[in-house]
Amino acid sequence: RVEEEARYIIRTGATVRECARHMGVSKTTVHKDMRVRLKQLSRGLFEEVGEVIDRNLAERHLRGGMATREKYKGIKSEGQKANALGIRD
Repeated sequence: RVEEEARYIIRTGATVRECARHMGVSKTTVHKDMRVRLKQLSRGLFEEVGEVIDRNLAERHLRGGMATREKYKGIKSEGQKANALGIRD
């Protein structure tokens, strides 16, 4: 399982959360697999996965900002629809 998770993350650039969802395990399990168990199994895979996880960690704030932006875009458009229909709070 550990090596399969590692190859999936390297191949797709997936986050720990995305990998956990894909593999059907918890993100805690994936994180422990990648940071502890994989180091004992395959040093090369461990280093490759570490690069992807570190990059995802560095980009995390950007994805969060985009998600918030999309959320408020949706709320704004809903508000515009309500105004167009004459609905008030």
